Amino acid sequence: MFYFHGMKAKPVWKTDHQSQLSLLPPSYDDFVPQNHPVRIVNAIVNRIDISSIEVTYKGGGTSSYHPRALLKILIYAYLRNLYSSRKIEQALGENIHF
Repeated sequence: MFYFHGMKAKPVWKTDHQSQLSLLPPSYDDFVPQNHPVRIVNAIVNRIDISSIEVTYKGGGTSSYHPRALLKILIYAYLRNLYSSRKIEQALGENIHF
């Protein structure tokens, strides 16, 4: 465990920019239809209390992906019958819905 001056270091999360602007189209959000299942997964996971998961992360070191973002990825992957971590990684690079 990392301690600084007697205090436990807080974890640092990587930023999550779902509405990040790009050159064309103006937003990644434009690629995902309003009634797409990924929006349902996003809305549900945003309402779940995951504080018990967050406290297991140790502070210090480099930033980590937020556990809520990772949970969204896993749930959506399972919804799409993707169970292999390699297949999920591939989908993250190729499929805008991920």
